[in-house]
This record gives sequence, C-alpha cells and structure tokens, in this order.
Amino acid sequence: MTNESASLRKRFFAVPSTQLGRWAVGLAAGSIVLILAWSILGGAMLGFLCGIGGGVLALVAVIRQHERSWLVFLSILPSFWVLIFILGEFLVPH
Repeated sequence: MTNESASLRKRFFAVPSTQLGRWAVGLAAGSIVLILAWSILGGAMLGFLCGIGGGVLALVAVIRQHERSWLVFLSILPSFWVLIFILGEFLVPH
C-alpha cells in the first residue's frame, strides 16, 4: 500500500475535518431525530429542512473543500430521502 492511499484511507475513516463537514453531519443527524419525532412536534417540516440543509452542506464540503470523511458522505442520504418523499407526494396521487 502506498503512502498516498494510506493517507486517503485514514482521512476517509476519520471524523470530518472541515467546519462545513461537521455542520452537515449535525444537521443530518438532527433531521433523522426530528423526522422520527414528528408526532410529538406536530410536523416533520423542520426535519425536512435540516435534511435538505445537511445534504447541501455535505455536497459543498465534498466538492469545494475536498472533505473525505465517511460521515459526510453518509449525511447526503437524509436529503436524498427527503427529496424522494417530496417528489412522491407531488407525483403519486392519493
């Protein structure tokens, strides 16, 4: 294994190193909690907004700041699920 691939592997399994990466992970975790607790709060809109915001910040951190932490890549998933849910609400009749 070369020194460069070892460094990349170490960065991938580390916690986020950029501020945007940390915010993205926090917002994604918050969105999951808020969406699961929607019956207590009376709506999941705040969770949806946190999910979209976390995904956008994660994409910016990966593309512009070269963040390579697996947690940042994982924080893109809640925004994807929110977008699929919103598209399903508009495209599929009830």
